[in-house]
Amino acid sequence: MSTDVSTTGVEIERLEHKNIEPQVVEKKETTSGVKSFLAGGFGGVACVLVGHPFDLVKVRLQTAPEGAYNGMVDVVKKTIAQDGLRGLYRGMGPPLAGITPIFAISFWSYNLSKQIVYALTPNRKSQEFSILEYTIAGGLSAGPTTLVMAPVERIKVLLQIQGQGGEVKYKGPLDVIRHLYKEGGLSSIFRGTGATFVRDGPGSAAYFGAYELTKRLLSSPDSTLNPAAVLFAGGMAGVAMWTIAIPPDVIKSRLQSAPSGKYKGFMDVLRHLLKTDGPSALFKGLGPALLRAFPANAAAFLGYEASLKMMNALW
Repeated sequence: MSTDVSTTGVEIERLEHKNIEPQVVEKKETTSGVKSFLAGGFGGVACVLVGHPFDLVKVRLQTAPEGAYNGMVDVVKKTIAQDGLRGLYRGMGPPLAGITPIFAISFWSYNLSKQIVYALTPNRKSQEFSILEYTIAGGLSAGPTTLVMAPVERIKVLLQIQGQGGEVKYKGPLDVIRHLYKEGGLSSIFRGTGATFVRDGPGSAAYFGAYELTKRLLSSPDSTLNPAAVLFAGGMAGVAMWTIAIPPDVIKSRLQSAPSGKYKGFMDVLRHLLKTDGPSALFKGLGPALLRAFPANAAAFLGYEASLKMMNALW
């Protein structure tokens, strides 16, 4: 953690002559809200470009009828056979348009949540956060993010699953929105918001906690930006999140992709899933989720840290 010395060179000499230690002021581990927002957007773009093909495979495994695919490689083969390589990027429009503000809001919320932690601990002895405090701030950051994430996920899932049975119902993201609004208004567009928060609350806590812990273990507190450490820490953050987030993500995907009226809500999907497919169904898509998690989130955090460093140098 970098420090600011609040005395001039002359003052330091005077203080040393009097055997008085110069005052060292610790910086808080927060940044400008605008900078965290913009840097998060850069991280989001990097995340989507690297991770979308893995996400498509995950969603198709989670939502396809039993026996439709033999595994991740089979999904890739059938997708390419039907749509070519561009098929692996089907449905990328909504996350590319949505993930940019989502990551922007996520990192802004994380920065705001750290400020809240500071406000709740006014008598703290050090401005340096503990890993628990990072984790708490990460969990709090999921609140605002979910409001944007849920409708984007709903649109993305519907675009990703179409074509599995040969039927192409939607022409693109705007067409999905028109159909959903006609079907059930805003409630249809926002279906799965609760399930998204159940996934992202604990997931974001693990995400930011794991990132800060790994980065701290790999670099000294006063070191400059180390790209290798950021890449590895970002990758581990993604793995930590998806290790615990995949069961609610399976439920969310099924709830958001199901025809209107099939499920009453999150718990109804869970009951139906356990009854028909067993507990193992809660971990469908874990393989591609973890494969995607490391490179996508390594790219996301590197994009965030690099753009934040550039902004700090400029203004």
